[in-house]
Amino acid sequence: MNKHELHGGARYVGGKVEKAIGDTVDSRDWQVSGVKDQFAGGAENLFGRAQSIAEDVADATPGLIEEAREKAGDVAASAADAARRGAHEARVAVRGGDERLLWAAVAALGGFALGWLANDQRG
Repeated sequence: MNKHELHGGARYVGGKVEKAIGDTVDSRDWQVSGVKDQFAGGAENLFGRAQSIAEDVADATPGLIEEAREKAGDVAASAADAARRGAHEARVAVRGGDERLLWAAVAALGGFALGWLANDQRG
């Protein structure tokens, strides 16, 4: 709770009292002044509440940013590990760990070349 909340609340209550007295003594000036103070006090109290909420959000934000940064780092590390594993498996497959992949690539290129020659669309 900040000073605007306290001051606004007090002014609102004071305005209610002032309006009640104006109603009792039938004084239009006191009634109007009371309503004016109620309105101004309510507005100041609302401003104070908004200010308190903004301060709470500002206090929580650095922790949220740090948490998001840590999670992003974890995800990036996992992606890098998966890429390294995939690259290693591809190297093993191409270098002879699995010659079937190499022969399949050669056969695909040979089939493409034969199809190209058979259709006679070289240019």
